[in-house]
Amino acid sequence: MSTHDEDILDFDFFDEQEPPSWEEPEEGGPGPPRGGGPRPPRRRFHGPSNPTPLLRLIALIGLAILIVVLLVVWVEGCASDRKRDRYSEYMSQIGAIGTQSSKLGTDLSTLLTTPGLKQEDLDAKLGGYNQRAEAQMQAAEDLKVPGPLHDANEGAVDALNLRVIGLTGLRKTFQETVNASDATEVGLQLAAQTQRFQASDVVWSDLFRLPAQDVLDQEGIEGVQVPSSEFLPTDDLTTASALAAVWQRVQGASTGGTPSGSHGSGIAYVKALPSEQLLSTTTETTIKVTSQLAFEVGVEDTGDSQEVRVKVTLTIPKQPDPIVKTSTLPIIDPGETKAVTFQVGALVPFGEQIKIKVDVDPVEGETNTANNSYEYPVIFTL
Repeated sequence: MSTHDEDILDFDFFDEQEPPSWEEPEEGGPGPPRGGGPRPPRRRFHGPSNPTPLLRLIALIGLAILIVVLLVVWVEGCASDRKRDRYSEYMSQIGAIGTQSSKLGTDLSTLLTTPGLKQEDLDAKLGGYNQRAEAQMQAAEDLKVPGPLHDANEGAVDALNLRVIGLTGLRKTFQETVNASDATEVGLQLAAQTQRFQASDVVWSDLFRLPAQDVLDQEGIEGVQVPSSEFLPTDDLTTASALAAVWQRVQGASTGGTPSGSHGSGIAYVKALPSEQLLSTTTETTIKVTSQLAFEVGVEDTGDSQEVRVKVTLTIPKQPDPIVKTSTLPIIDPGETKAVTFQVGALVPFGEQIKIKVDVDPVEGETNTANNSYEYPVIFTL
């Protein structure tokens, strides 16, 4: 122990430097006891003459307590940060897998709506898609999952597995129905496979996202998002009638013949949004411009065959460059009318009559194109 420590700890309750004071008896008080000598004097208590060492000790103890408290807070904060990082890293990894799976669903939709798609090309593509789906499911199984999220991760794996099963069944059904004659029955068989894709979206939402969010809430993890994953961007390819038409197109293309049946597409209507004003080809329409200005084009399948990849174009004359917007309908069934919306905004020419032009590209095998292009006189005002 150092001299400094002894100075702090070694103190006396009685001052050794000064002799103790004695209290003298008051005058007139009782005399000394009989038969004895004078009464011994009483000693008076004195506190330590120098309180500095005691104050130093108290300060050191307070400082030590403060250091311990700060150390505990720091350790807890580091543990909390590490915990949040583990959850965040997992969500990032499973989110990347979910995004890849959604991209696979988009690729499938694009494949099934490809004009002139042949059976052999379809089979090869579906085989590759199936391998990609299996790899995605395996990647989800191999993730290092925080313990409380184990059940939720199993839900994500189940959703990805349904997509594997659906792709496998879809490919097998196309293979086994090459020589079939009843398109309606084939459509039902194909729809049974695509229903697994719809179910996978529900499973991802109910058995992964909801439980995972509950865990994050219970664990106090903030700022970490639970990812979504939807396989099919549209329901157009899940109905038996739509899939029967897909099968017919594939079989027709595989035989190398020209499209059978009547084919056609046309413009059913054009209206301004959000005002809902219908445009006329013969009467000028005054349109009040807002930042939400848009135009909705109704496209109709005028034949008795399913059409795919129908391109629609809207053109607004403007100097120096016209406003040109394009969109493509992935699929449209016979007799069906589907809407395509073009966002325009306020950057349009004001105060003069112009003609908005709408074009729908003719589909393969279409002979009557009279209703594929129209012009609509309008004037834009504030």
